[in-house]
Amino acid sequence: MEKYLLPTYNRTSVSFVKGDGIWLEAEDGSKYLDIGSGIAVNILGHCNRELVSALTDQAQELWHTSNLYRVTKQEKLAETLIFNTFADMAFFTNSGSEAIECAIKMARKFHSHNQDNRHEIISFDGSFHGRTFGAISTSNAQKIIEGFGPLLPGCKSIDLKDKDLIIDAITAKTAAVIIEPIQGEGGIKVIPDDSLQLLRNICDELGVLLIFDEVQCGLGRTGRLFAHEWTGIYPDIMTTAKGIGGGFPLGACLATHKAAEGMGIGSHGSTYGGNPLACAVGCEVLNQVLSKDFLPNVRKISGYFSQKLCGLVSNHPSVFQEVRGTGLMLGLKTRLKNQLVVDEAFKNGLLVIPASENVVRILPPLNITEAEVDLAIELLDKTAEGIKS
Repeated sequence: MEKYLLPTYNRTSVSFVKGDGIWLEAEDGSKYLDIGSGIAVNILGHCNRELVSALTDQAQELWHTSNLYRVTKQEKLAETLIFNTFADMAFFTNSGSEAIECAIKMARKFHSHNQDNRHEIISFDGSFHGRTFGAISTSNAQKIIEGFGPLLPGCKSIDLKDKDLIIDAITAKTAAVIIEPIQGEGGIKVIPDDSLQLLRNICDELGVLLIFDEVQCGLGRTGRLFAHEWTGIYPDIMTTAKGIGGGFPLGACLATHKAAEGMGIGSHGSTYGGNPLACAVGCEVLNQVLSKDFLPNVRKISGYFSQKLCGLVSNHPSVFQEVRGTGLMLGLKTRLKNQLVVDEAFKNGLLVIPASENVVRILPPLNITEAEVDLAIELLDKTAEGIKS
């Protein structure tokens, strides 16, 4: 009964009871093509057989132990992440917001450890880093922060387009700069390479840590393991979650040795973070994503999807304005209120997700097929026709 739940979600009146690949089935037996993937979470689709096996096999052996003891699967998952990224160390969480909290704490602890008393965290307009107190302090979106003040002191959100403002804002008081290489909630906006390079240069010059939030854009969504790899610009700290668990709650904060040097025993912790059950699933997710043909296929199918979406925009210029994004992190900017498109798509058995700037997010499982892309386009075309009529 919904009356017993805190009314923080504007839920659509449907309850799903079964998932299979890209499909979800509701209580009444109706089926929906899910190209939202639980907001970029189910990157291998629903009930992926190998993930189910990894989960059930581990569940029959051991669910949870405290981080007071070694966790073998956690060590294995950390090793895989470290081997395939810029990072030297990992801390596991249950969510992206928790990974962000770890990143903020790590940045401030770094400067405390070095006794330079820096504490400011610089973020950017349109960003979304989560719902915890530290995370919302990095936002300037009123709907996120209203009523929760005073926020965490020392956090400033600025306009990324104003390069002079960026240069002036990052000072000897700045502990870290945090940015999403591709803004998700902010409207599927790809941050230009020159902007990321400017931030990297300033951070290097002033001894500031650079944090990349890849909670939504990471884990293969752009056709590389992490989005920043396309630019050749690397952070000091990075957060990841969503896709890393393929639907199971899991996140991680990754860092270089230098950035993590203040995080000693007792400086941070998590009861559930990185437990055997979560890490067994995470290991299998990475096993599939890092397999030989997986990421090349993401790049191939994303090009096909983008091309089809561009055709859709051309066919319905009164409904759609442009295609945004890269890889399989795509968005349709609409000329109408985006919720109208979301609702009409739902009527046609298609699940998409709204974002800021009247954008409809398209975040399908990374193993989507061309036939499934064609069906998604067909349903989006039907949705546009329904709106126009």
